[in-house]
Amino acid sequence: MKNAVLLLLASSSLLTGNALAQNPATRPAGPPAGAPTGAPGGASPKSPLLAAPAPRGNGRISGKVVDATTKQPVEFATVALLPAQGEQPLDGAVADDKGNFTIKGLAEGSYRLSVSFIGYGSLVQPVTLADGKMNLDLGSIALQSQAKQLNEVTVTGERPVVESKPDRLVYNATQDATNRGGTAADVLRKAPMVSVDPDGNLQLRGSGNVRVLINGKPSAVVAGDVAQALKQLPADQIKNVEVITNPSAKYDSEGSAGIINIVLKENNLQGVNGNIGLAAGTRNSNANLGLNARRGKVGLTAALNGFGFYAPGVQGVDRVDRAVIAVERDANGIEKRIITEGFLTQRNDGFGGGGGGNGRLGLDWEPAPNHAFNVTWNGNMFRNRFDVDVLSQYRVAQGEPLSARNNFGRDLEQQFRTQSYDLTGSYTRSFGQQSRREWTVLAQHSRNRNRRFYTLDEFALGGSDADAYYREESPNIARNLETTIQTDYVHPLSDKQTVEIGGKTIMRNVSSDFRLSNAFGNGPLLEDAARTNVYDYNQDVQALYATYGTALGKKYNVRLGGRLERTELGGNFQGEADRFSTDYTNLLPNVSLTRNLKQQGSTLRLSYSRRIQRPSIFFLNPYRNQIDPYNVQFGNPKLDAEFSDNYEVNWNTFVKGSVINITAYSRITNNAIEAKRETQTGTDPQGREISIVETTYGNIARNQTFGLNLFGSVKPLPKWDISGNVSIYYVYLKSGALNTSNSGLVYSTNINSGYKFDKGYSLQFFGMLNSPRIQLQGKSSPWQMYSFGLRKNILKDKGDLTLNADNPFTKYVRLTNDFRTAFSEQTNTTKVYNRGVRLAFSYRFGKLENKPQRPKRSIRNDDQKAGDGGGQGGN
Repeated sequence: MKNAVLLLLASSSLLTGNALAQNPATRPAGPPAGAPTGAPGGASPKSPLLAAPAPRGNGRISGKVVDATTKQPVEFATVALLPAQGEQPLDGAVADDKGNFTIKGLAEGSYRLSVSFIGYGSLVQPVTLADGKMNLDLGSIALQSQAKQLNEVTVTGERPVVESKPDRLVYNATQDATNRGGTAADVLRKAPMVSVDPDGNLQLRGSGNVRVLINGKPSAVVAGDVAQALKQLPADQIKNVEVITNPSAKYDSEGSAGIINIVLKENNLQGVNGNIGLAAGTRNSNANLGLNARRGKVGLTAALNGFGFYAPGVQGVDRVDRAVIAVERDANGIEKRIITEGFLTQRNDGFGGGGGGNGRLGLDWEPAPNHAFNVTWNGNMFRNRFDVDVLSQYRVAQGEPLSARNNFGRDLEQQFRTQSYDLTGSYTRSFGQQSRREWTVLAQHSRNRNRRFYTLDEFALGGSDADAYYREESPNIARNLETTIQTDYVHPLSDKQTVEIGGKTIMRNVSSDFRLSNAFGNGPLLEDAARTNVYDYNQDVQALYATYGTALGKKYNVRLGGRLERTELGGNFQGEADRFSTDYTNLLPNVSLTRNLKQQGSTLRLSYSRRIQRPSIFFLNPYRNQIDPYNVQFGNPKLDAEFSDNYEVNWNTFVKGSVINITAYSRITNNAIEAKRETQTGTDPQGREISIVETTYGNIARNQTFGLNLFGSVKPLPKWDISGNVSIYYVYLKSGALNTSNSGLVYSTNINSGYKFDKGYSLQFFGMLNSPRIQLQGKSSPWQMYSFGLRKNILKDKGDLTLNADNPFTKYVRLTNDFRTAFSEQTNTTKVYNRGVRLAFSYRFGKLENKPQRPKRSIRNDDQKAGDGGGQGGN
């Protein structure tokens, strides 16, 4: 039976290729999901296996392929037009994702239509085109499922690790063994053009201005702190990662670098089935369960995950402060400045850990073929705690003895807790079997509540004076409520023209209650009114969009789009009369031109888009995060949105199963939000005079980036695949407000390779290298990571056992950040513990009975600039 099924698969593939080769007009825009990425077209038209092409005429045969039991569409079914006698195809087509197909340009005559798909019995029926009946609509063509045979199928083909699609690159995480038992951060750093440093900070093509979606929707899990969110999502629940650098007008116009969509594992199989996973490691461990129950028109999906992580770390700060203490004039009247210097040295040695869990529950109901409802709930809970020993030394001038009053130690305890959920509902209405018209309505409500809390005890080094003893604690409770309503409508004007229109409203309310209490000696902790307040912030966005797409002949496709967005902002501080508010309306165009080249599957695309980035609460929250007296970080509630003009040229081709994708791009932002650091003179809680570096944010820079990205994927041997990515860009930053500029060439590269051995063994390797990153007032250090994974299929291929090693030859990844202001130079050093070994087990259970899946619409809130990890309270 296995041989028979494999022969059927091979025949189906050959038939599809031959059909497409005979009739270019019916060739789909791209390969179906899971199809091989080699050049389309199948066998050469000169092959003796092919019959002569069908006579040309104005006849047309159309229909819709459906499941005989569920009446749902069968996606990408193979449809072949056969002569009345004989088995060699004359023409053919591949059904689209709704099961629809059309074969055009046929002459009068009698034919046979053969319809087939994996997991179904094939169907052959006679068709006749005659004078007066040249447009033949066959309606629904029902295929009978052969579910029982699936237990005997040996799957020999798999999706590649990375696929190139017309508007995005897709990293298939399930095909990479090094992901087993890891986190979303482990997955994302392997996606093309994406960089995730050991601290979890995310960038796309060198920019942190990127929107992260989960299943095409915003999520309260990633609403504030992306770095923390990536630790909370297990890699075993991720199906793939979509990297979209030039989103259409249908998407919110936020995210100058683009969109990263994390697609979680969901299946569309009838019956009850699921998977279970366990992983134990030296850095993180998790357990997860996925369950799917589907019968007829109703489907239920659920997932549950629990995790824990461990994070020892060492940090250091070295800073030189320069201050003018006097100005003198010599005998000639020449001014002479007397400058004093201060030297700060801090060493933080700590250990932390945390854990939590998340769950997902979804219900699908399709009461009729043209109607579909979906309700999904996602919940998340997360906790972590870090205990840090701080040693701080400050001396007034080079070579002078240390002053005991400026030397102290600290016991610091930091805690972070968050709970969040998303509730999403959608309704999809399609119109007829052959129509591509579709209308959707979606709504989502999200809630995120987090609590940041720290306590510290400070003591003088080598001293016994009770007045030098100081205690401090600071809780920050923040809440983020978000409600979204969205509608989209797709209307085909013809076979070559499509119009999409839609509208959306987003209503946000963010509040942050930050307090601080302190005490000297053993006195009671009292609230410090100067460092305590309640902040309330509202952001409402209304948007309308329209996109028109058309084919210009056989070689060109054009997409013209525009998005009109109105933003209303408001915020206030408790106890203060001043309330700030602002509003603005913007028209944001989006244009692309695609040319199909002579090489099958090769395209050249030119695109332009203007995008907006509104600051999130990470940048707006004025909470003064003062972990030590010498460094303070806070947001700026009066930030304006920033605008970027993006230009891109993309060339993509398939060559004998290999993928090559080259992109040249330019991104120009005139009022970029950048961090600014200023050195102030102040006193610590004990009254000691010190220099304080304050970090906040402002629309203070012009950011110009010019880059080139090269991605390639190749299979040197049938069982060996290699993919790699190289990104090089030049960045120029200039700020008139700070009278400074910085520029430089930045590069990053990664490679991912896997080999499948006999008896179910496979080996995977991943490595990446990043150059220093340019910042307005400094730069960060280069860094590299690598990992190995060995997997063994067990339990009749229903389970697998994976051993992974991350950076096995390097205990820490050392990261440095250099900052400079007019009066100080500072180097922050972080040693991130990144050596890890973990053993993971995964098992899949239940029936394998295929049910074609209806395409789903989802909400995408991509409209605000998010923080680059480590966000402040209130995110």
